[in-house]
Amino acid sequence: MDRFHSRRVAIVTGAGSGIGAATAQRFADDGYTVALVGRTPEKLQETMKTVSRSAGVHAWAADVSDTTAITGVVNDVAERFGRLDVLVNNAGVAIPGAVDQVDEESYRSMMRTNVDGVFFASRAALPHLAVTRGCIVNVGAVSALGGDWGQAAYNMTKAAVRNLTSAMALDHGHEIRVNAVHPGVTLTKPYYRAALAEGTPLRKRFAERVPMGRPAEPEEVAAVIAFLAGPDAGYLNGVHLPVDGGLTASNGQTDLYRSDD
Repeated sequence: MDRFHSRRVAIVTGAGSGIGAATAQRFADDGYTVALVGRTPEKLQETMKTVSRSAGVHAWAADVSDTTAITGVVNDVAERFGRLDVLVNNAGVAIPGAVDQVDEESYRSMMRTNVDGVFFASRAALPHLAVTRGCIVNVGAVSALGGDWGQAAYNMTKAAVRNLTSAMALDHGHEIRVNAVHPGVTLTKPYYRAALAEGTPLRKRFAERVPMGRPAEPEEVAAVIAFLAGPDAGYLNGVHLPVDGGLTASNGQTDLYRSDD
């Protein structure tokens, strides 16, 4: 265990798949000791199998919406490895529906994971990060920067994460940097890849709105998270970085000069 104490230590929540798993891989490649946190032990084990440099990657099964559980995990990680340098609040739940369509349990589930989980994991990490002058990177969404059709509750939770990031950057910036990435559509699940494959109707609609013409790969989001967590971002605090292929560069107006001929 002592051999890990000289390495930077990062906790990544929602590490069982998608952006979380890609972030774990990136941090492992960058020489971190990485604590994977997720609700499902089987998914964490799958990440453990795929992440290289697995000697420095460890799994903790816990639900971030359980305040006692996530506090215990954060404290366990800091005690086991002697430090904590980075917390990546990535765990999230997205259940579609307008205000009159989302059932109460779906609403509560998103609030517990997307808002409470970020709040209480951050609170547990603060004293440990203060010692190392570490940082928090929150994974928001472009949904925090503007509305989506049929995603009312999810949009609300991600907007809360955005404002929490800014508030914590003000309150704790003298010791701890707090920043956020805001991904657009990212190919985190097989059905996303199928629905957004080249030539599909959704891909064509997507290309009309995203200047780069494609969704993101999880590794592309992970690279921005790693940047914000690293020394090259040492004077960035309270920053919100869209990772969206240029989607939010638009004011929403259609291309008045495009010819469809």
